Amino acid sequence: MRARAMMVVLAAAVGAALIAGAPAPGLAAGEVKVAVAANFTVPLEEIGRAFESATGNHLAVSTGSTGKLAAQIQNGAPFEVLLAADAERPAVLEKDGSAVAGSRFTYARGRLALWSREPGLVDAGGKVLAAGSFRHLAIANPRLAPYGAAAQEVLTGLGLWERLTPRLVQGEDIGQTYQFVASGAAELGFVALSQVRAAAVGGPGGKVQGSLWVVPDASYHPIDQQAVLLAKGKDSPAAKAFLDFLKGPATRAVLERFGYGLP
Repeated sequence: MRARAMMVVLAAAVGAALIAGAPAPGLAAGEVKVAVAANFTVPLEEIGRAFESATGNHLAVSTGSTGKLAAQIQNGAPFEVLLAADAERPAVLEKDGSAVAGSRFTYARGRLALWSREPGLVDAGGKVLAAGSFRHLAIANPRLAPYGAAAQEVLTGLGLWERLTPRLVQGEDIGQTYQFVASGAAELGFVALSQVRAAAVGGPGGKVQGSLWVVPDASYHPIDQQAVLLAKGKDSPAAKAFLDFLKGPATRAVLERFGYGLP
């Protein structure tokens, strides 16, 4: 009778742990292979620590441009979850069977910023773009990175795309684009607001370094960043638990702190 009672208690513990996304006593924690768009790398580090603390599961993260990651997934990369910087690629992956139909959702809305590490170079209205008092302007590759496509849209709307094309320095993803500006290879560039906020967290006094223009949301199509459960993760309780965690209050607090719009 005692052995039977212990089995019932263990079964209940396993069930409760699975519901919560946490490993049950005696069961190994899961690992979730996550492909993440470059703009979300730093916020994901913080979210990942909270997820691991809450559930015991671990994230194995690979980063890059959304376009490049999507191509890798279509070619058989072993990722279980994609955190894209757009809604287009997750929809394509669902359609071709690389992702689980009905699993995608918007986890954050990205915001674009024009940034320079030089104080005073970028004004509050972005007029520096028309003034042309710079040699190089960094943007992410518009064909691969949604933030690059948004930057192109902004420049086109200002009537400056053709004029500034010779001065453009293109990063493969928004992470490389940010590094172009941070290193001084480009005097200014269109980056994710979250990247500037992330740097400010570790900077002197927690303040944004250099100069910044937060581009009005109406200047470009919404950057709805979607998450999707990939086909290789369809049977993974840990992957499903992570996607649920992305919808929770702990994640929303991180999103607000890094300057993302809430879904």
